[in-house]
Amino acid sequence: MTKRGHGEGGIDERGENIFRLRWRANGKRHTKTFRGTKAEARKELRALTTAVDTGEHVDPSKITVGQWIDQWLAAGAPGRKKQKVGQRTLERYEELLRVHVKPKLGDKLLQKLKATEIDKPYGELEQKLAPMTVNHVHRCFNSSLSTAERKGMLASNPMTRIEQLPSAGESDHGLALDEPDLKTLVNGFKQSATLYVPVAVDASTGVRRNELLAFRWTDFDPVAKTLRVERALEVTKKFGVRYKSPKTWRGKRTIALDDGTVALLLDEREKHQRVLAGIPDGAVVDLSLVRLPDDALIFPASPAAGRDFDFANPCDPSAFSKQFRRGADPLGFVGFEFHHLRGTHATLLLDKGVPVHTVAERIGDDPAVLLRNYAKRKRKQTADTSVASVINSISAGIFGS
Repeated sequence: MTKRGHGEGGIDERGENIFRLRWRANGKRHTKTFRGTKAEARKELRALTTAVDTGEHVDPSKITVGQWIDQWLAAGAPGRKKQKVGQRTLERYEELLRVHVKPKLGDKLLQKLKATEIDKPYGELEQKLAPMTVNHVHRCFNSSLSTAERKGMLASNPMTRIEQLPSAGESDHGLALDEPDLKTLVNGFKQSATLYVPVAVDASTGVRRNELLAFRWTDFDPVAKTLRVERALEVTKKFGVRYKSPKTWRGKRTIALDDGTVALLLDEREKHQRVLAGIPDGAVVDLSLVRLPDDALIFPASPAAGRDFDFANPCDPSAFSKQFRRGADPLGFVGFEFHHLRGTHATLLLDKGVPVHTVAERIGDDPAVLLRNYAKRKRKQTADTSVASVINSISAGIFGS
């Protein structure tokens, strides 16, 4: 047995190349079984006692990766900024970790988790999942381990030593329609009593679907010609459909409206006022006396058969998107999703020379993200032709006689 001074720890030989390391930290005695040569055991003990001196010591723990994941999720999955994520995001994290991480790594001790142990399941995931999904798993798992490191549960995050970071792949930012196609699409919904106005409003504002479906009439100012984005719908397993605040400070904004959109919304509000007051279409009355409830939505869900109209009942976002697809496909826009209207709106503004920061402020996005998505978005040949014509014009000015 090797004796050391008080506070320096000690080494007990337990067998051939098997040693018990002893040291004190934070007023507690700790032991650790080490396998290797005696010189290696001394080196390990020095590292442990040095960690105590520098404040980097991590108390030994039997907590498993699966147990830590559960603790992290229960705390709201805090990240670098120590902030909890939204309920929908939390449920997605729980699903990703439960399905793709816990079965492979959940039983391993958190403090003994090695980078090589992470490499193997990552390689298997890349064989059966889309790159974007594998990247989401990585980001989620890495965030949980980074939190463990920050809280002193891990001396270091093994993610920093994995063989290869999963690639996010090339995400599909959707087709951006040109103005004639956008007009064809929007006008194609004119026969739909429930979809025409929301499709037209989204095409002219570029708001997110869940922002659109959360608009209340109190957010609409026909005099100032604006719509305020104050909230968005969120669909969760725990709470169902509910409202939430915008994810970032950019999300809460006021959007300028064109005259056509203002007129559409005024007509829609009049329909709601007639429904509330029981006034038939065509009857001439002063609708300014009919006050809609403060929580009345601009695009509420249609009432079920035999039910009264509920102005505060929100649409199911998923069902709304499916209804849009059923209407868009017959019009020749197969594969065009409702959220592509947002990208189309931003693209048209950028193509017309509206400054990036102005467009980003309008749609509630980060300018850098907007530019990156704009660059990756699938473009029609007409856009390439337009660029070529501009280049030809510039060249003519440079090389022309």
